[in-house]
Amino acid sequence: MDVIKILPENIANQIAAGEVIQRPASVLKELIENSIDAKASYIQIIIKDSGKTLVKIIDDGVGMSKNDLRVSFRRHSTSKLKSSKDLFKIKTKGFRGEALSSISSISEIEIHTKQSKQKLGNMIIIHGNKIDEEGVSSIEKGTSINVKKIFYNVPARRNFLKSNNVELKKIIDEFHRLALSHPEIKFTFHHNNTEIFDLLSSKIKNRICSIFGNKINESLVPIKERTSVANIDGYIVKPDFAKKTRGHQFLFVNNRFIKSPFLHHAVVSAYEGLLSDKFHPGYFIFLSVDPSKIDINIHPTKTEVKFEEDQSIFAILKSSIKHSLGVFQITPSIDFDNNSIIETPYDFNNKKPNYPTLEIDSKFNPFLKPETQDINSSIDFFEKNNLKADLFYKNNDFNKKVLNFIESQKVFQLFSKYIVSPLKSSLILINQNRAHQRILYERFLSGITSRKINSQNLVFPIELDFKNLSQIIFKENSEILKSLGFKMQLIKNQLIISGAPEGFSQNQIMDSIENLLDINNLESDINSLSQADYIAKYLAKSLSIKSGMILKIEEQKSLVDDLFACKENLLCPFNRKIFITFDEKEIEKKIN
Repeated sequence: MDVIKILPENIANQIAAGEVIQRPASVLKELIENSIDAKASYIQIIIKDSGKTLVKIIDDGVGMSKNDLRVSFRRHSTSKLKSSKDLFKIKTKGFRGEALSSISSISEIEIHTKQSKQKLGNMIIIHGNKIDEEGVSSIEKGTSINVKKIFYNVPARRNFLKSNNVELKKIIDEFHRLALSHPEIKFTFHHNNTEIFDLLSSKIKNRICSIFGNKINESLVPIKERTSVANIDGYIVKPDFAKKTRGHQFLFVNNRFIKSPFLHHAVVSAYEGLLSDKFHPGYFIFLSVDPSKIDINIHPTKTEVKFEEDQSIFAILKSSIKHSLGVFQITPSIDFDNNSIIETPYDFNNKKPNYPTLEIDSKFNPFLKPETQDINSSIDFFEKNNLKADLFYKNNDFNKKVLNFIESQKVFQLFSKYIVSPLKSSLILINQNRAHQRILYERFLSGITSRKINSQNLVFPIELDFKNLSQIIFKENSEILKSLGFKMQLIKNQLIISGAPEGFSQNQIMDSIENLLDINNLESDINSLSQADYIAKYLAKSLSIKSGMILKIEEQKSLVDDLFACKENLLCPFNRKIFITFDEKEIEKKIN
């Protein structure tokens, strides 16, 4: 009995779509790449519900004929290749002929298109790879594509989509890559009827500033290199402006964004000695390489590339970055003005070395057991040097003072990281950072529900430049932030903070809010958490006392008291142990 069967075309297309279309951001990428290949000079992007409801792309490109429109949805239909030789001289974004076929198999898609010589355009509606409707369209020259209800017919895939914030971040990431790779194209981007980007045709530096804000301008260092192997252009970010996230790392080959750990390592190694391990260099690097010497047909997403001369490109890239850093005098600072004097046992007046003297106690007998040695020599030593030996031997006043001091203090700080305190017949060692995170987390969470957190008015209001993307996140979370004691007002592209919870510096407040509302920090899915819980955790982590901070005795005591007043004091909000205890037996065991 035969059991092997050829899959129906619709199922085969859905399987193939899994490689190309992984989320709404994948749809955006494929459609914009088609618009770029169609020689568009203006591309409009309209997104609803982070792409889950709608991804719409409108361009002024060359458009399609009626027959091309019908054929474009069939698998492996492409205008970019005619023979296998063409694979090795590809300069377009797409060439595999899979995008529209894959998208139409897992969504509802409607296309309107018109070529310049046509009087009327054409329209087609497709559900699950099947044509539902065809007709004419009054569209202007170019193409408009509506993709609705992504994964409507593949519930398992739809259920794997992340929260709206995370999916929006993925879409923005793809948009950044495409907008940077083609600064000559004008882009507008709307999400839920709010304009996010309006990017005019410009040079690459202006495009970078338009996307990431004018503040980034002062951090950019130009990079340029011309060789027979590859040409390099773009900008690298000064080490002083390095971030803890990888948000500003863009590498392009022939105007195509790629992911290359190999070349990323070349960039990182060029910054050696200029950055700590926690910080990442920023870069916007464009490589131009002969298409016949690279292979981009490794994966359907076309973000992986193989280079014929990879070692040479690695060396050229690293060298050019080092050269740019050197030209702009960005090197580790060395203080040559420090007139420190090295102390040596040398008599400069007599020009003879002054050797240290060595005195030996004649009463010392190395063959006596330690318990039988005479302590008179030690007492003599203290008396000779005018030290009061009775502090150590003759009375107990000193010990009493020490004990009284310890008793009165109750706590002390260890390594500027831990707080040590007696606890009945034990000692407790508390991680000050995790303890404060727990205290703040419970305080913030309680404040969100009760709205009873005290607010302090800032002497000098904080002004933050906010792109529209951060404004969306702010609007979604403004009520929660208000309940935490923040007083904020959004005026055009500026967020004015006039009040904040008590007990925090202006720098702490500014950094925490700026980072909280930065889309680049929404790396993980927070569907499993309430938005309030996420914000309480984020602010607790951002505003907590850090390891290395020296605390006054009163602050140490207050931290211990506040910790044990918490509902949960064993673990921090991120499930890490806050303290450990040592009982008398453990201490004796260590000593013995």
